[in-house]
This record gives sequence, structure tokens and C-alpha cells, in this order.
Amino acid sequence: MSEDTTENTIEETGNIDALRRLEALLFAAKKPLTVEEMEERLGVSQDNKIDVRALLRELSDTYESRGFNLVNTGNNWAFKTAADLADTLEHQQEEERTLSRAAMETLSIVAYHQPVTRAEIENIRGVSTSKGTLDILIEAGWVKPGRRRQVPGKPLTWITTDGFLDHFGLQTLMELPGLEELQSSGLLDKRPAIETLPGTPDMFEDEERIAQEEQAQEEEAEAQSENETEDETQEQAEKEATS
Repeated sequence: MSEDTTENTIEETGNIDALRRLEALLFAAKKPLTVEEMEERLGVSQDNKIDVRALLRELSDTYESRGFNLVNTGNNWAFKTAADLADTLEHQQEEERTLSRAAMETLSIVAYHQPVTRAEIENIRGVSTSKGTLDILIEAGWVKPGRRRQVPGKPLTWITTDGFLDHFGLQTLMELPGLEELQSSGLLDKRPAIETLPGTPDMFEDEERIAQEEQAQEEEAEAQSENETEDETQEQAEKEATS
């Protein structure tokens, strides 16, 4: 979509002022913004209806061929330098963050197996995972606690963040590289334990299926509890009858 077409479309909707304010807001932001944050800053309400998502699409089209683009990562939006201009900016010093082999393996396992518990991480790696390893990934803003498994002990699970997607230049987890790419780049050892990582993104656990499994586990636990209660009641009644 051309810039003229974009402006005409916005003018027709009467939101040219909202578009300009949204553009300025994104330029001035120190971090990526969510749609909800932008709606709040623009004063969206019942009396002041602004289709922020439509405006974001317009801006994204406008800056598609510019030196920087409006990029959507997860639920966040931000202006970023166009990827094809990396060579022009290669003299810029980048912040380096060195991860240990254990931290890189743990991050990879969380990314490909999430939501995953600490015990499951250790089972895949074949060695114990220290608390410090997860602390490093949390401080980096790449992993965060997920929901608890509905099993005895209710262990905490770990998942990746939007910050993880942003740092590694991904829009969704479906863009994660395959196992062979990770090994060839030296990011993973070629040990048998690590080769249990999936090679394709289509092996990610489906959220709806996980929810159904957890619900089934809860129902099974409730049924078992009811049966135990009935058995205890019956046993008590038999004792009273014989006394």
C-alpha cells in the first residue's frame, strides 16, 4: 500500500490525528508497546473510539519499504531498523550476552518443550539444573514461570517471553530453527540427551489439548477422592453396625 493510499484511507475514517499521535507514541517509546498500552495512552473509550489495530496496520504498510519498519512481536509493537540494512549498521557495537552451555541448553529446551517443568528439563539434559541457570534466563527476560501442572505436587512450569522472541528476531515460536540448524551453529551439543529436542515447530504442545488433559486429570483426582470418601463412610457404617 502506498503512502498516499494510506493517508487517504485514514482521512476517510477521520483518524488522521489519531494516526499521527500513535506514530509519535511509538517513536518515543523506550520499549515495545502492547495494543492495550497504546489504547490507554490515546484515550480510547466508549466516547472516543479508535481502532488502534487498524492504525497499526496502516503504519506497518507505510513503513514497510522504509529504513525502519513497524514490527509486531508477540503482543508488542515497535519501530526497528529494516533487517536488510544490517550491513550498513554493522559498525554499531552490539550488546553481548554470553550464556553458559547449561543455560543455552536449558533455554532451548524451554523454547521447544514449553510449558516444561524443571524436572522435565533435567530429564532431557540428563543432568541436574541449578537454580542459578534459570535465574540467569529470568534476569535476561527470556523465560518466566508458567502455570502449575495439575499433578501431585503441582510443579511449576517454565515458558519463554516476548522478550525472547524480540531478542532472537522471531515473531512467533513457529519460526524457531530446527535441531540440525542449532547443532550446526554450535548452540547445542550433539549428545543423545539433547537430541530429544524436536526438529520441527509442529511438535509444539497445543494449548487446548493441554488444558483438556489437565481438566481430565483434575476430574480423575476428584473422582478418586469421592470414591475414597465413600469407602470410608461405608467402612464406618459397617463398624457401627457390628458394634
